[in-house]
Amino acid sequence: MSEIVNLRAEHGKLPQFNTETWMYEEFEVGQKMRSIRRTISEGESMQFNALVMDLHPYVADDMFAREEGLFGRRLVAGAMVFSLGLGLMAHNNINTFSYGYDKLRFIKPVFIGDTIYTVRTHLEKRPKYKDMGLVRVSYEVFKNEGELVLYCEHLQTVKYRHPEQWQDQVEKK
Repeated sequence: MSEIVNLRAEHGKLPQFNTETWMYEEFEVGQKMRSIRRTISEGESMQFNALVMDLHPYVADDMFAREEGLFGRRLVAGAMVFSLGLGLMAHNNINTFSYGYDKLRFIKPVFIGDTIYTVRTHLEKRPKYKDMGLVRVSYEVFKNEGELVLYCEHLQTVKYRHPEQWQDQVEKK
Protein backbone atom coordinates (compact mmCIF):
# COMPACT_ATOMS: atom_id res chain seq x y z
CA MET A 1 0.00 0.00 0.00
CA SER A 2 2.78 2.44 0.87
CA GLU A 3 4.32 1.78 -2.56
CA ILE A 4 1.10 3.00 -4.21
CA VAL A 5 1.00 6.10 -2.00
CA ASN A 6 4.63 6.83 -2.89
CA LEU A 7 3.90 6.45 -6.62
CA ARG A 8 0.88 8.71 -6.32
CA ALA A 9 2.94 11.37 -4.55
CA GLU A 10 5.69 11.03 -7.15
CA HIS A 11 3.20 11.24 -10.04
CA GLY A 12 1.55 14.25 -8.42
CA LYS A 13 4.78 16.21 -8.95
CA LEU A 14 4.76 15.65 -12.73
CA PRO A 15 3.35 18.43 -14.91
CA GLN A 16 -0.09 17.55 -16.27
CA PHE A 17 -0.45 17.17 -20.02
CA ASN A 18 -2.90 19.51 -21.77
CA THR A 19 -3.55 21.63 -18.66
CA GLU A 20 -3.18 25.38 -18.43
CA THR A 21 -2.80 27.61 -15.40
CA TRP A 22 -2.96 31.14 -16.84
CA MET A 23 -4.87 33.72 -14.87
CA TYR A 24 -6.73 36.96 -15.58
CA GLU A 25 -3.56 39.04 -15.75
CA GLU A 26 -2.05 36.80 -18.46
CA PHE A 27 -5.08 36.96 -20.80
CA GLU A 28 -3.98 38.97 -23.86
CA VAL A 29 -6.69 40.86 -25.77
CA GLY A 30 -6.16 40.44 -29.53
CA GLN A 31 -4.35 37.09 -29.31
CA LYS A 32 -5.43 34.60 -32.00
CA MET A 33 -4.93 30.84 -32.20
CA ARG A 34 -5.92 28.14 -34.71
CA SER A 35 -6.81 24.56 -33.94
CA ILE A 36 -5.88 21.40 -35.74
CA ARG A 37 -8.37 20.16 -38.36
CA ARG A 38 -10.75 17.22 -38.08
CA THR A 39 -13.03 15.51 -40.57
CA ILE A 40 -16.54 14.65 -39.44
CA SER A 41 -17.47 11.05 -40.27
CA GLU A 42 -20.91 9.58 -40.85
CA GLY A 43 -20.58 7.21 -37.90
CA GLU A 44 -19.82 9.89 -35.36
CA SER A 45 -22.52 12.14 -36.81
CA MET A 46 -25.16 9.43 -36.39
CA GLN A 47 -23.83 8.56 -32.94
CA PHE A 48 -24.21 12.21 -31.90
CA ASN A 49 -27.73 12.35 -33.37
CA ALA A 50 -28.73 9.23 -31.42
CA LEU A 51 -27.16 10.52 -28.21
CA VAL A 52 -29.05 13.83 -28.29
CA MET A 53 -32.15 12.32 -29.95
CA ASP A 54 -31.91 14.64 -32.97
CA LEU A 55 -33.47 12.57 -35.73
CA HIS A 56 -34.46 15.46 -37.99
CA PRO A 57 -34.58 14.20 -41.62
CA TYR A 58 -31.81 16.60 -42.67
CA VAL A 59 -29.33 14.93 -40.30
CA ALA A 60 -30.66 11.36 -40.03
CA ASP A 61 -32.46 10.42 -43.28
CA ASP A 62 -30.17 10.03 -46.29
CA MET A 63 -33.04 9.39 -48.73
CA PHE A 64 -34.90 12.51 -47.60
CA ALA A 65 -31.76 14.63 -47.77
CA ARG A 66 -30.90 13.44 -51.30
CA GLU A 67 -34.42 13.43 -52.78
CA GLU A 68 -36.28 16.21 -50.99
CA GLY A 69 -33.73 18.19 -49.02
CA LEU A 70 -32.56 21.65 -49.89
CA PHE A 71 -28.86 20.67 -49.99
CA GLY A 72 -29.03 17.25 -51.69
CA ARG A 73 -27.13 15.51 -48.87
CA ARG A 74 -27.21 15.06 -45.12
CA LEU A 75 -26.14 17.78 -42.73
CA VAL A 76 -24.14 17.48 -39.56
CA ALA A 77 -26.28 18.70 -36.64
CA GLY A 78 -25.49 22.28 -35.69
CA ALA A 79 -25.10 21.28 -32.04
CA MET A 80 -22.41 18.82 -33.10
CA VAL A 81 -20.56 21.45 -35.16
CA PHE A 82 -20.70 23.75 -32.12
CA SER A 83 -19.43 21.01 -29.80
CA LEU A 84 -16.63 19.85 -32.08
CA GLY A 85 -15.61 23.36 -33.10
CA LEU A 86 -15.23 24.53 -29.53
CA GLY A 87 -13.72 21.23 -28.47
CA LEU A 88 -10.92 21.76 -30.97
CA MET A 89 -9.90 24.85 -28.99
CA ALA A 90 -10.80 23.61 -25.52
CA HIS A 91 -8.29 24.25 -22.81
CA ASN A 92 -8.17 22.69 -19.40
CA ASN A 93 -7.39 25.79 -17.42
CA ILE A 94 -7.94 25.13 -13.74
CA ASN A 95 -8.50 28.88 -13.12
CA THR A 96 -11.39 29.47 -15.58
CA PHE A 97 -15.09 28.78 -15.36
CA SER A 98 -17.64 29.00 -18.17
CA TYR A 99 -20.06 31.90 -17.74
CA GLY A 100 -22.04 31.39 -20.96
CA TYR A 101 -22.17 31.88 -24.72
CA ASP A 102 -23.42 34.81 -26.79
CA LYS A 103 -24.03 35.47 -30.47
CA LEU A 104 -24.16 31.81 -31.55
CA ARG A 105 -24.79 31.72 -35.30
CA PHE A 106 -24.89 28.78 -37.70
CA ILE A 107 -23.77 30.58 -40.85
CA LYS A 108 -23.44 27.80 -43.44
CA PRO A 109 -24.25 24.09 -43.51
CA VAL A 110 -21.69 21.45 -42.62
CA PHE A 111 -21.96 18.07 -44.33
CA ILE A 112 -20.71 14.61 -43.44
CA GLY A 113 -17.14 14.38 -44.70
CA ASP A 114 -16.38 18.10 -44.24
CA THR A 115 -13.19 19.02 -42.40
CA ILE A 116 -13.43 21.77 -39.80
CA TYR A 117 -11.02 23.88 -37.79
CA THR A 118 -11.45 26.74 -35.34
CA VAL A 119 -9.90 30.17 -34.80
CA ARG A 120 -10.15 31.62 -31.29
CA THR A 121 -9.67 35.35 -30.75
CA HIS A 122 -9.35 36.99 -27.34
CA LEU A 123 -11.75 39.95 -27.49
CA GLU A 124 -12.06 41.56 -24.08
CA LYS A 125 -11.40 41.32 -20.39
CA ARG A 126 -12.78 43.24 -17.45
CA PRO A 127 -12.86 42.96 -13.68
CA LYS A 128 -16.16 41.45 -12.50
CA TYR A 129 -16.06 39.84 -9.05
CA LYS A 130 -13.90 40.10 -5.97
CA ASP A 131 -11.85 37.01 -6.93
CA MET A 132 -12.45 36.72 -10.70
CA GLY A 133 -12.53 38.80 -13.84
CA LEU A 134 -14.54 38.16 -16.99
CA VAL A 135 -12.97 37.37 -20.37
CA ARG A 136 -14.69 37.12 -23.75
CA VAL A 137 -13.36 35.16 -26.72
CA SER A 138 -14.79 34.50 -30.16
CA TYR A 139 -14.81 31.13 -31.88
CA GLU A 140 -14.98 31.03 -35.65
CA VAL A 141 -15.42 27.53 -37.05
CA PHE A 142 -14.38 27.09 -40.68
CA LYS A 143 -14.85 24.16 -43.01
CA ASN A 144 -12.63 22.79 -45.75
CA GLU A 145 -10.63 25.61 -47.33
CA GLY A 146 -11.74 28.41 -45.03
CA GLU A 147 -15.49 28.86 -45.35
CA LEU A 148 -16.96 30.31 -42.13
CA VAL A 149 -19.74 28.05 -40.81
CA LEU A 150 -20.21 29.04 -37.15
CA TYR A 151 -19.55 32.02 -34.91
CA CYS A 152 -20.02 32.45 -31.18
CA GLU A 153 -18.57 34.26 -28.21
CA HIS A 154 -17.65 32.50 -24.98
CA LEU A 155 -17.63 34.30 -21.64
CA GLN A 156 -15.51 32.90 -18.85
CA THR A 157 -14.69 34.00 -15.35
CA VAL A 158 -11.00 33.75 -14.54
CA LYS A 159 -9.27 33.92 -11.18
CA TYR A 160 -7.03 36.92 -10.53
CA ARG A 161 -3.41 36.30 -9.71
CA HIS A 162 -3.46 39.48 -7.57
CA PRO A 163 -7.08 40.15 -6.54
CA GLU A 164 -6.11 43.21 -4.51
CA GLN A 165 -5.23 45.07 -7.75
CA TRP A 166 -8.80 44.83 -9.07
CA GLN A 167 -11.00 45.56 -6.04
CA ASP A 168 -11.73 49.18 -7.01
CA GLN A 169 -12.92 48.02 -10.47
CA VAL A 170 -15.23 45.08 -9.64
CA GLU A 171 -18.90 45.40 -10.53
CA LYS A 172 -21.14 46.67 -7.77
CA LYS A 173 -24.24 44.59 -7.17
